[in-house]
Amino acid sequence: MKTKVLLLRFSSIGDILLTTPVIRGLKKQLGAEVHVLCKAAFKPVLEANPYVDELHTFEKKLGEVLPALRREGFDLVIDLHKNLRSSRVKWQLRRPSFSFQKLNLEKWLLVNLKWNLLPDRHIVDRYLDTVRHLGVINDEQGLDYFIPPGEEVEPHLLFREKGEPESGPGFGYLAVVVAAAHPTKRPTAEQYIELCRQLREPVALMGGPAEAGLGERIAREAGEGTANFCGALSLHHSASLIRQARLVITPDTGLMHIAAAFGKEIISLWGNTVPEFGMYPYFGRKGGRNHTLQVSDLDCRPCSKIGFEQCPKGHFRCMKDLPLQRIRSLAQGD
Repeated sequence: MKTKVLLLRFSSIGDILLTTPVIRGLKKQLGAEVHVLCKAAFKPVLEANPYVDELHTFEKKLGEVLPALRREGFDLVIDLHKNLRSSRVKWQLRRPSFSFQKLNLEKWLLVNLKWNLLPDRHIVDRYLDTVRHLGVINDEQGLDYFIPPGEEVEPHLLFREKGEPESGPGFGYLAVVVAAAHPTKRPTAEQYIELCRQLREPVALMGGPAEAGLGERIAREAGEGTANFCGALSLHHSASLIRQARLVITPDTGLMHIAAAFGKEIISLWGNTVPEFGMYPYFGRKGGRNHTLQVSDLDCRPCSKIGFEQCPKGHFRCMKDLPLQRIRSLAQGD
């Protein structure tokens, strides 16, 4: 009889993507029946994943889904979220469970005292530690993002709809991500505008509804060749546009991890967060390449493990001092 496993990771896009090597390992190596619980808003991240047997979701309250979970009769619970709500799920189900170690103290020390006691390991490897005793090992296949049939887009048609010149199917473009959970995790509008003006290839601005206005301003002021798709595409359509881009320029955000799942060449831009938290692009053996750009000599970095609405110091040098010329050179292969 198959082991029936419930994996907990409620949010968000990037964090859920980073659990996919665990999901794949449980399915392919353990032969388990794998169920996942996440917030309904993030269902698209896993809805087409062939290694997920059933995806359970809730809108706001766990009470929406707990009765159905109790009826499932799980053998194990794998908690990769590790907070009060995930503890409630484990208590309600009363099944053997194994939990990810979040290292909150070590993160606090790095943010507040700049003492880096975090292990020099990616969070994917730390997630995998949670199931290693079950016989699951890292298969080095990287992250998984599956686009459902019929959800791929044709970039040249999207650019045409935006009134941008195009040269037919297969034309090249760069994806520039302006999405971020907090403004201190991304460059300023002025930096994006100047960068897009310098890039020689067409640019697809990527983000969600919250970035629609920002994307419109950047596209308008950057001029011809920069198309704003922020808030205009579903997550699957955005993923398809990223998959077909020649290169992706992105801050520390969920679309960065989608790019890594497709093995893209990435220029990752780091502001108030740092790669040392262990959430930089993860490729395994997919052959992707990451160029990390950050202002390393600021004694105020990292100022948060998440982000702020504005720079606590007021200068925002962690982003404003990023060398745009270097970004352009990496993007154009100069």
